[in-house]
Amino acid sequence: MKNTNKRMPIVWSVAGSDCSGLAGQVADIRAIEALGAHPCMVTTAVTAQNSKKIIAINPLSEQQITAQFNALKDDLPADAIKVGLLPTVDAIEALKEFLKEYEGKLIVDPVMISSSGKELMNEEAQVTFKTLFHKIDLLTPNIPELELLTSRKIEKLEDIEFAVDDILSAGVKAVLVKGGHANEDFCADYFCNDEENFWLRSERQHRDNTRGTGCVLAASIATAWALNHSLKDSIVIGKMQINQAIEHGYRVGLGKGPLKPLSWPSKQKYMPKLARHYDDKDHSFKSCGDEHLGLYPVVDNAEWLERLLPLGITTIQLRAKDLAGDELEAEISKAIQIADKYNARLFINDYWQLAIKHKAYGVHLGQEDLDSADIDAISKAGLRLGISTHCYYEVARAHAISPSYLACGPVYHTESKQMPWIPHGVENLSYWNKAMDEYPWVAIGGINMERIAEIAQIQVSGIAMISAITQAENPEESTQQMMTIIKDYNE
Repeated sequence: MKNTNKRMPIVWSVAGSDCSGLAGQVADIRAIEALGAHPCMVTTAVTAQNSKKIIAINPLSEQQITAQFNALKDDLPADAIKVGLLPTVDAIEALKEFLKEYEGKLIVDPVMISSSGKELMNEEAQVTFKTLFHKIDLLTPNIPELELLTSRKIEKLEDIEFAVDDILSAGVKAVLVKGGHANEDFCADYFCNDEENFWLRSERQHRDNTRGTGCVLAASIATAWALNHSLKDSIVIGKMQINQAIEHGYRVGLGKGPLKPLSWPSKQKYMPKLARHYDDKDHSFKSCGDEHLGLYPVVDNAEWLERLLPLGITTIQLRAKDLAGDELEAEISKAIQIADKYNARLFINDYWQLAIKHKAYGVHLGQEDLDSADIDAISKAGLRLGISTHCYYEVARAHAISPSYLACGPVYHTESKQMPWIPHGVENLSYWNKAMDEYPWVAIGGINMERIAEIAQIQVSGIAMISAITQAENPEESTQQMMTIIKDYNE
């Protein structure tokens, strides 16, 4: 019998109802359920609208809104709350009163102007709205709303950064500006908090049925966050959900139709590209060829290449963490010469300058190295590039660079390296291998002789090993056994 006692995550939509089913709480419900949480509604206004225009906004009183909060807060407490339309001071005051006791996640989509240009929040409410800023974890304005909130004119995308600084200074913890209103061939969203900032870019889909875009994005972010993804991961997931929902939007009336969130987004075309700066250059690295990377030992000195490459290993990585200066350069040069002798694909971990100097096959970089490495220089030198990833945010960041392969880890708990990440497990490894299927994937982390078969079944391009080979009683014999297991699943 299926266990029905496990509690499903709950996301509240504090927003207006839309009788046409195109935006507002209907859009929120679709987005929340598509990602696997239960939606609850606190209605702030009953709107009369259709696909062409808003006819009337009928606000609820503070007492009516407060009653809804009281009905839900003890029995169906929120794991995250998405706030949309707050048309009056009454609605804002009801929310403020509830927030005095609420300590969970709060995402606010400031619904201030309709797509047709109708004002949705009166002037007094616009002023009062700013008194919520210190409680907001993430604010998701579009460009016209950003202009209203900051009294700044946004004439180019770079202007967004200055406006966001104003909002952060006013107490909001983080801001995601939706770039859909910008006249560009791509849609660029800007995220910023006190710790970092980045741009998310996706190719613009020229489609008509886009009603409820802001609702779906904010509700999707709230839901992913309620499911215990980090905020940065949740934003990437929300952007993926929007790209999927726009693709599947449909026509129902005489005007624009709604988006349609379907399920957890799982295609590469939905993944945005994440960059530190708006004008960061796109890259594209050489392929590693049609042959799978196969068993992929990660070793700390060149002598291992002499032991393992004669066995038929075609891909190997040198991670020489304990060497420096001339000794390090000599080890890298020696390893490259050995790899060339066996026509093997040698990736140098971290030391991209020496890899370029000695003409290595490729470089492998961790996420922490991407800010300091000269990605353009590595590309121009003709080297292949592999990048470590551990989550949605990091996959989106690597995707902007278009590396030769992506590494997913840790698949299992590993003692080889201290990491803050929860192990992916086979299920998440399989998800990435299918979702980002234009990249070769390398599995790494805690893989040993007992586990390699279930990894090989997924048919990732490479399976990286550290201690399972270098600390084996007979490394050559263990290597040959694991190569045989991989071969059996790839034939």
